[in-house]
Formats: sequence, C-alpha cells, structure tokens
Amino acid sequence: MRKRDELLGEYVGTNCPHVEMYTESGKLRKTLAANTTQILRITQSIPSPKAEPFKMWLAQVGSERLNEIADPEKAFTRGVEYYRAFFRSRKKCNKI
Repeated sequence: MRKRDELLGEYVGTNCPHVEMYTESGKLRKTLAANTTQILRITQSIPSPKAEPFKMWLAQVGSERLNEIADPEKAFTRGVEYYRAFFRSRKKCNKI
C-alpha cells in the first residue's frame, strides 16, 4: 500500500507508531498502531471491490454529518430518532 500511494506511505510512517502487542502465541511484537482517523484514511486507499461498500457507507455518513453541521435541526432530529429506537418507548419519549 505504501508503494502504491506515496502520500499514504509518508502518513503511515510518521503517524502510526510501533506499539508492543501480544500475539496469539503470547510473544510481544512491535506492530503499527493507528487511531480512527488514520484507519479510515488507510481504508480509503484500498483498491479492492470488497472495500467499496464500506467506502460508500463512509461517504454517506460523512455527507449526513456535513448536512447536520449546515442544519443543526437535522442532528437533533437524528438524536431523537435514535433515542426513540433504542432507549425508550414512544410514549415516554413524547414527553421530551
């Protein structure tokens, strides 16, 4: 992947530190670690057809969040919908 995308190679090399982690056999090995932003950047660079559904989902979620920034009422509505769907019955939630 680093050879295919030079910018990604620089990014991964500088922003993904080596962290010691245990393997299945119990040995400590240094491996590259990344945060969420770095993982998503790496995922975007994968040219596999199997990665496309995930990339499309990321694009959709990103678009929704940008729309919510432009119109905060959409974010509030989404929050209420999640609250109703996962945490409370509609009868209790309508009191909000």
